[in-house]
Amino acid sequence: MKNPAIRLTVASIAVALCFTSCFSRPGGYDGYMTRSYTVRGQHYQPLSVEEALDYDETGGCSWYDESSFFGLKRGTTSLGEKVQPWHLTGAHKTLPLPCLVKVTNVENGKSLKVRINDRGPFIPGRILDVTPRAAKKLGFKEQGITQTRVEVISVGDGSHKRKKRGWFF
Repeated sequence: MKNPAIRLTVASIAVALCFTSCFSRPGGYDGYMTRSYTVRGQHYQPLSVEEALDYDETGGCSWYDESSFFGLKRGTTSLGEKVQPWHLTGAHKTLPLPCLVKVTNVENGKSLKVRINDRGPFIPGRILDVTPRAAKKLGFKEQGITQTRVEVISVGDGSHKRKKRGWFF
């Protein structure tokens, strides 16, 4: 390409696509997953959608990062989505996948919405794992673990999405 205007346009489009893919939120899973599974000999049966919509629990929360080489190589979640440290996502043992939860750090009062799209944590005393960005926004990334309150806002994606009554955000 010898024309600088075309070169600039192509470069701008490439940067825009990269930028939007880097900071996008995962999604697109049509429906929800409630099938049982086994990890390290322990059997888990996820909650039904109706049970999940009433879920409200307080417990330990940690963060996990599966990055390597500046975050360019990633694992996948239980839903098959790419794990990215800048996403506000998390892992829970028994909530249907995906679901949207409000997570509140009970030690400092900070809260945010987190999309649950993975399974875990499989460490006693912990009810939730979140990405590094979520841990930072909740104010506990440096300490590694905190007490959180987890409240379900909605379950599922697409036309199968079911919202808890009373949630307006």
